[in-house]
Amino acid sequence: MGEANRLIFAVLQKEDYKATLKELNEKKIFVTRLSSSGGFLQKENVTIMIGVEEDRWQETVDILKAKAGRRKETIYAMPEPSAAGSMYSQMGAPVPIERETGGVTIFTMELQKLEKF
Repeated sequence: MGEANRLIFAVLQKEDYKATLKELNEKKIFVTRLSSSGGFLQKENVTIMIGVEEDRWQETVDILKAKAGRRKETIYAMPEPSAAGSMYSQMGAPVPIERETGGVTIFTMELQKLEKF
């Protein structure tokens, strides 16, 4: 393995951690999970630390964006009952609502050296 010369700290939503970790590990990019707290997009977050070679930095960032970046999702919510009590609201048919989810913040620093023992 070549010398790692970039250090990435990535803060992502807890829901995105497992899929992101799986993809990175399949590409032989290994991460260290750090204990972190705080609100990120009003959801629980995870911070990971990744040491990568210069020539694998873009690949790593692309995986982080694909697995943990912002995206649209459709959720189904129950409509509010109307004052008139229409048949539709009484049946309680869910209404599709599109919302933005996910999000990753990436901090990259240059490394002089990385050693594993």
